[in-house]
Amino acid sequence: MATEEQIPEHATPIDNQITDLRAKKQEAMVAGGEGAIKRQHDRGKLTARERIELFLDKGSFVETDMLVRHRSHGFDIENRRPNSDAVVTGWGTVDDRKVFVFAQDFTVFGGSLGEVMAEKICKIMDLALETGAPVIGINDSGGARIQEGAVSLAGYGYIFDRNVRCSGVIPQISAIMGPCAGGAVYSPALTDFTFMVNETSHMFITGPEIVRAVTGEDVTQEELGGAMTHASKSGATHFVAINDEDCLRQMRYLLSFLPPNNFESPPFFPPTDDAMRSCDELTDLMPDSSNKPYDMHHVIGSVSDDGEFFEVHQHWAQNILCGFARIAGHPVGIVANQPQVLAGTLDISSSIKGARFVRFCDAFNIPLVTFVDVPGFLPGTGQEYGGIIRHGAKLLYAFTEATVPRVTIITRKAYGGAYLVMNSKHLRADISFAWPSAEIAVMGAEGAVNIIHRKELTDADDPEARREELLDDYLERFSNPYIAAERGYVDDVIEPRDTRIRLAQSLEMLRSKRETIPQRKHGSIPL
Repeated sequence: MATEEQIPEHATPIDNQITDLRAKKQEAMVAGGEGAIKRQHDRGKLTARERIELFLDKGSFVETDMLVRHRSHGFDIENRRPNSDAVVTGWGTVDDRKVFVFAQDFTVFGGSLGEVMAEKICKIMDLALETGAPVIGINDSGGARIQEGAVSLAGYGYIFDRNVRCSGVIPQISAIMGPCAGGAVYSPALTDFTFMVNETSHMFITGPEIVRAVTGEDVTQEELGGAMTHASKSGATHFVAINDEDCLRQMRYLLSFLPPNNFESPPFFPPTDDAMRSCDELTDLMPDSSNKPYDMHHVIGSVSDDGEFFEVHQHWAQNILCGFARIAGHPVGIVANQPQVLAGTLDISSSIKGARFVRFCDAFNIPLVTFVDVPGFLPGTGQEYGGIIRHGAKLLYAFTEATVPRVTIITRKAYGGAYLVMNSKHLRADISFAWPSAEIAVMGAEGAVNIIHRKELTDADDPEARREELLDDYLERFSNPYIAAERGYVDDVIEPRDTRIRLAQSLEMLRSKRETIPQRKHGSIPL
């Protein structure tokens, strides 16, 4: 039998057809040419096929539309019609679980999007939606293919439409692994999670040249649309990778927490960490003074299986922590105030960050665990003028709307409206625990005493001594977890070391939770 490299001495018509087919597929494999591939490597980037090969389980990739070619008669490209055009599409597996993927090929026409590329991407998204599996898009493109004019713009519209129809049905993940500019940025913005590679990926609506011409601002590509810019300032990206390989590894890890679609449960992995393990290190975690910060990461790491916590939006709105962990082998979404940043107050950015994460977890059947240490909303004209009322309501709406299992642990401060917003029992949290250090009140003791006893303090012979007495009285009578426990606002006051045990027990009990909501097209979240 002839090998792929050998041609039979007396070739039949079928042999010739097979040889022609192999030649076309070989052409598609290096559509941009060896020179373009070398330039891609010189930039520190992998090619589209190399990325897919690394991302998927070895040997699992099945390519689609490998032989399509563009139909454009546009200037400069009509005589160049490489097989596969400028995107590689198909399906495969990640940890033996089916996923669909498309990867723009920067070595062909700079990865620009035209009619055929859009058709290939839409076909793979349709297959993902029909079969109930995640879709991963790897973006590395110079933008719309100018030679194809309005046809290329229409292609973006078709992709955006599918992004919206897939939303909340199958997980959508975007990786920015090169340029992504203009209208192209809206597809990643519509997906659930976005990854960027530090220093080799850029994302912006208008580039530095246009910004300079219109506003006079002198800004580099990295400053305007680099990975750390979007990770820390705009919040447009969720994860930052150090190179292509790290990005692909992180995406595989993220998928390990997610179900394939909204009808299925997140994947269970048999734990090596005892669910009934005591967290003795939490006993002495809390500072003596309620005004001293501590790192909420220590709490999350202590209660999670093997201390693992995959943080989302790590560099943005750091006064709230969001991310994935496992408890007794089952994935959970964690939302927690971070006392080390802005004292854990809620502001505009943290409310948006938390609300988006909560809604994703609710859409994909991932239970929510909330750690509360919140002294209130961040005060100031900047917050009020920026719409903290509207944005804070997003987080309130997201928690209230959620029907997945919800467990809350109040570790320390739980003041005013911010306490209510953070998945309180009053918003139908299923289980609520409090540590003995919890302070559940309208406001902090000092503020309350100054308001309630203003006249008495003014008339006192020794105002400071009297203030201390009143503070102690307020803390004893109002600012502790036992008043809330008496009314059932918390289900139990627990020792910090028992937190993991109580979480595991509660989540196991809630595994069969079913909740119905009134029939409606959709709610009207305060966007």
